[in-house]
Amino acid sequence: MTRRIAVISGGLREPSSTSLLAERLVEATRRALRERGETAEVTVVEVRHHGAGILQAMTSFPPADLRAATDSIAAADGVIALSPIHNASYAGLFKSFIDVLPEGLLRGMPVLLGATGGTARHSLAIDFALRPLFAHLRAEVLPTAVFAATADWGATADDVRPLPERIERAAAEFAAVLAGRPARTPVDEFAPAADFSDLLARVRGSADLQGGHQPASPEQLDPEGRRADPSSVVHRDARFRPRVIDGGDPDRAHPHPR
Repeated sequence: MTRRIAVISGGLREPSSTSLLAERLVEATRRALRERGETAEVTVVEVRHHGAGILQAMTSFPPADLRAATDSIAAADGVIALSPIHNASYAGLFKSFIDVLPEGLLRGMPVLLGATGGTARHSLAIDFALRPLFAHLRAEVLPTAVFAATADWGATADDVRPLPERIERAAAEFAAVLAGRPARTPVDEFAPAADFSDLLARVRGSADLQGGHQPASPEQLDPEGRRADPSSVVHRDARFRPRVIDGGDPDRAHPHPR
């Protein structure tokens, strides 16, 4: 099965250490999924490319490229979200992008968090800023996140764990969550609404089956939708029959309820 992954990269420069961390996490996730016999289809959203579109979305309507970016997130089975840490929190443009996402878009979505900063002193921003943000959006935030300080790049060891090892661990958790659930089916809010009578029939049928009864057919329901007395049930096609008046021509008969 192919898993769709959307990457939200909040890096503001090019080249960007945030984008580099995103690439490493994507590569590790691909490997972890291959070990489970699955593949990944990845869409990367570079927030810095949508600065003007985000402002337009806040004041009027989102442009087409921003809508395409949000659609790719809505269709994803999981999200990797990364931001540089500025003043002990996520970048302002990253937060603005999250603010213009349609309400409920990330509800129930598995999210792997990542962040970058100058020193390891900023690593707690993931737990104090990023994690509460996505928890508020009802996303399914993975327990393991990855923070990469400047000194982590190219280092083979540190006081905790090398960066590649942390990336592999987070990616393995992410792949396990993706592989353990059915593919996500995005809801089209502009799709035609289901017919109310069909929805009502499904509800009645479900209630009857739970109670050990066969669902009622339309002919067994009275005009108010309640199950009618069996003795008064009349087949729909035979509800009306012609009545011949004074032996006249049946073709001139008037409908009369039986």
